[in-house]
Amino acid sequence: MKSEARSPQMYLDQLPEARKEPMRLLRHCILENLPSGFEETMSYGMIGYVVPHSRYPPGYHCDPKLPLPFLNIASQKNYIAFYHSGLYANPEIKNWFVQAYNSQVSIKLDMGKSCVRFKKPEHIPYKLLGELCRKISVSDWILLYEKQIRR
Repeated sequence: MKSEARSPQMYLDQLPEARKEPMRLLRHCILENLPSGFEETMSYGMIGYVVPHSRYPPGYHCDPKLPLPFLNIASQKNYIAFYHSGLYANPEIKNWFVQAYNSQVSIKLDMGKSCVRFKKPEHIPYKLLGELCRKISVSDWILLYEKQIRR
């Protein structure tokens, strides 16, 4: 569900009551753990964390006017989504995450290429997602992006 919110706080304020607290906690987890240099913004109708143009002037290869995306969170119709581009671009990080998730969480992992879906907010492993956020710095993401994605 794409939001027309113009700020992360507006996005959270517009959520149904049952989603407000889990999304607030998820946002807090990201802000506490994401390495410095990423910028919080609204991106594709979701709360996004990007590499700003001031740090990476070429921007996103699909639309250079946009900053380089890295992570997004969204309250979708049937789940809360956590989109982490590093899971898509770095097999080592993906393998680490899948293994850590399976050893720490009793609920089966529901994951696409870069999207982890949580159908029940009480199943969100905030600590594990925080650890995932710490694994890639802005510099690491730019290098990985240029090597794996931007061709």
